[in-house]
Amino acid sequence: MEKKLGQEDIDALFAAANASAKAKTTEVDKGPEKYVFSRAGQISNDQMRAITTVNDLFARNLMHSLGGWLRTPFRVKLVAGEQLPFSEFLERLSPMTYICSVRLEPLGAVGLLELDLGLVAPIVDVLLGGIGRSSTVRELTDIEETIMRSVVEMVGQELTLAWQPVGLEFVLEKRETEAQAARMMTLGEKTLCVSFEVRMPEIQGGLNLCLPAVVLNAILRRLISEGDRPRRRSKESATRMRESVKDASVEVVLQLPAIKLRASEIAELEPGSILRFAVPKHQRSDLIIGGLFMGKALPVRSGEHRAARLEEMVHVTEQVIQNSPEMTIH
Repeated sequence: MEKKLGQEDIDALFAAANASAKAKTTEVDKGPEKYVFSRAGQISNDQMRAITTVNDLFARNLMHSLGGWLRTPFRVKLVAGEQLPFSEFLERLSPMTYICSVRLEPLGAVGLLELDLGLVAPIVDVLLGGIGRSSTVRELTDIEETIMRSVVEMVGQELTLAWQPVGLEFVLEKRETEAQAARMMTLGEKTLCVSFEVRMPEIQGGLNLCLPAVVLNAILRRLISEGDRPRRRSKESATRMRESVKDASVEVVLQLPAIKLRASEIAELEPGSILRFAVPKHQRSDLIIGGLFMGKALPVRSGEHRAARLEEMVHVTEQVIQNSPEMTIH
């Protein structure tokens, strides 16, 4: 049935159409958004989480490598990562501190590495044969400067290893005075400041890293995408791993099956006695490698040495599953 529209209905339809057209025009023609320059270099929460993961890895690696080199307990713990104006980082510097400039390649930017001067004396003392005693904070001698250069280079190497997934390299340049460090960046520039706590037997101090936040944004996005991407081991890396494992030493045991003996036979044992096992000479023994049952073997002689002739082999994965029923193989 045909419906006739009155004038009021027609006016209502045109009004609704005009309102819809105006709304669409407003959405399209909002115009350019305002850019807030103070937000330049702002690091997102996802980026900060990625930074925390990388620097936590750096702290653990440095603890093991430097502790092994010094041969003394050396603890490194990530304390905080935050964004600060460069002026605030400078205000936090202690009057006596060890500051080095670090070049970030391939970004071409420069950051700062700061170490409490109180940690230098025990580190130098250990490397010179002492036990790591602390002493009054003072300026370093030429010999101590040379020793600390090697220590800071090791710190730079561990930073490079931690940031290796995104290709960021930390190149140590030279020690800077506080006045020279203040000219590395503009006072209002946003920086990423990462703080670590360092503990030695007789002292504790801080290790701080100051990096320009603006130049890190692109590489941080890459770091997040690398973290989200499932990692696959290449055939080349698997081959290198197998080649490296070939030189490792693994405990091997050729074990007879369990038997029972009379207590009197054990009580009569003395040097030179022969203890007869009730095991046939063709009975195969268990071959155990690295704590895992690998198969059955017979004891034989090879020249002047004892040997094992493998008769039956069990796949390692099957044995792992049998020994660890709760393990999930991916």
